[in-house]
Amino acid sequence: MDLSTAYMGFRISNPLIVSSSGLTNSPENIRKCADNGAGAIVLKSLFEEQIVADKKKLLDQDDMYFWYPEAIDFVSRFSKEHGIGQYLKLIENAKKAVKIPLVASINCVSPREWPAFAKEIENAGADGIELNIFIPPTKMELTGYKIEETYLDIVREVRKNTNLPIGVKIGFYFSNLYRTIFKLSNLEIDNIVMFNRYYRPDIDIEKMQIVSNKVFSSPDEITLSLRWIALLSNIVHCNLIAATGIHDYTGVIKQIMAGASAVQLCTTLYKNGFEHISIILNDLENWMKNKKYNNLDSFKGIITKTEENCVAFERIQFMKKTTGNI
Repeated sequence: MDLSTAYMGFRISNPLIVSSSGLTNSPENIRKCADNGAGAIVLKSLFEEQIVADKKKLLDQDDMYFWYPEAIDFVSRFSKEHGIGQYLKLIENAKKAVKIPLVASINCVSPREWPAFAKEIENAGADGIELNIFIPPTKMELTGYKIEETYLDIVREVRKNTNLPIGVKIGFYFSNLYRTIFKLSNLEIDNIVMFNRYYRPDIDIEKMQIVSNKVFSSPDEITLSLRWIALLSNIVHCNLIAATGIHDYTGVIKQIMAGASAVQLCTTLYKNGFEHISIILNDLENWMKNKKYNNLDSFKGIITKTEENCVAFERIQFMKKTTGNI
């Protein structure tokens, strides 16, 4: 039974990728992921702010730094030595612990200054870089076009600084998601991860304060990425990786049938432990045997082979709503 698939320019043993999170913040956890069969691992994210240690931002945040310039030097030094040094050490130690691909993750919002750090990630031994990009559409003067162009500029600048494979993890807050993903796929990247899951604030009306709501994903959240992967898998020029709402083997199969090359797992591992990776793999193999599929490519994108199914992904919810058949 061949479960191998394409990811970040590699042929990995299976489509289960452990996504960037607290689960991938130590060599011990990374080893557990590999021991239970993960095809690849994305390390916890390093933030752009940690790399740049922007002094101007520090001045804006607290005028203490204006009066005590040495405080700026201290914070900048701490951020770079603690954040960057620790991250590069994680890459080095994790590479010694496992043989499967390890991908660094950078949470970024701009193409300025920090992309040169990609070379250090490469030198530390990472097998690829995942750019986790989100530019909040919260400024009146920030147009949709400008946001899209910033995504493209970030990729271009990182590509100038490294030969590593590049993946881009995005959300769905675009005026034209179809156009944005297509344009990203035309750059020198290996895959796009769809979609990021963001912090969801709620309000506690008794304590009268903001609280976090639904930290973990639920299986019904799979439908958003499922739809867009089905619509785009035959159009884009790179591999699509599914994320959010994938909790068991059925979610994996659905995403591959829609056209995904692989999936990222997170919530289900928090809830069920690293051992759940091997359970999903076993269930996936059993399903393939029952359906007489010898490899993933046999059913990858199979649901979008007909025009009728493609139309269904575009229109069926609208039709049901307007006819009252919900």
